[in-house]
Amino acid sequence: MFTGIVTAVGRVREARPDGGGLELAIEAPYRDLEAGESVAVDGACLTVKETGPGWFGVHVVGTSLDRTRIGRYAAGRRVNLERALRVGDRLGGHLVQGHVDGTGVVEQVADRADARLLDIRVPPEVAGVSIPLGSITVDGVSLTVNAVPGPNLIQVSLIPFTLQQTTLGERVPGDEVHLEGDTIGKYVRALLQDRA
Repeated sequence: MFTGIVTAVGRVREARPDGGGLELAIEAPYRDLEAGESVAVDGACLTVKETGPGWFGVHVVGTSLDRTRIGRYAAGRRVNLERALRVGDRLGGHLVQGHVDGTGVVEQVADRADARLLDIRVPPEVAGVSIPLGSITVDGVSLTVNAVPGPNLIQVSLIPFTLQQTTLGERVPGDEVHLEGDTIGKYVRALLQDRA
């Protein structure tokens, strides 16, 4: 379980295909990671396989590659990182599972005096649980849905801190992003569908 509060921006050191999956080595500032821990990499929960000074390694299975863009990661790519929530930690963002529901595409970027607005085309399963002022996770970052400008389209507002402390400040139209819809919304939708 995560909160969508990015604690570091790492860098892919190596990406190597392995069978049907991918071996990733990621440079990160964490000094006490241990094998078996969960780390959200751009919002995808991955298990630490090995660690070294200033880096950790994970194996990304085929099913994760199918629903994310991680299979296209190459050495040098910057990634948002968050370690798993501990009991007693503050919930600064919202409840995030680290289960990427799909990818979206940035359609428009507009700078305002105090924020940057991103319009993102999202898959129907994410659109169905996205409401104005509800929660959404974009590349592992907990955000508020600022508006729903059209079908399968959401808008988020990025404050200067988020632009500086995550990779979202690098996003431009046409970029693909990982999305996790609001967990509570997903459960409500599933319960209502079961009763229909």
